[in-house]
Amino acid sequence: MSDHDTHSGIAALSICEALLLALNDAQVLPESEIMGILKDAATSHENAEGTEADLEMHVAVATLINSIIAGGNSVRRP
Repeated sequence: MSDHDTHSGIAALSICEALLLALNDAQVLPESEIMGILKDAATSHENAEGTEADLEMHVAVATLINSIIAGGNSVRRP
């Protein structure tokens, strides 16, 4: 993966996390819905099919999403 792709991915992740925080802060989506979105995304990658390289990428993405869930990065917790 090129540096441009890596930087684009990090930027996209940061923007999505900020959007989830804003949706929660504005009480548009409750924490449970945000966690559901993240869990659905992780599950999609955990169940993905493809080449060995594709599967390696999907496992890495699911692991990252699950670490976001565990760390509470996308919701403000007291």
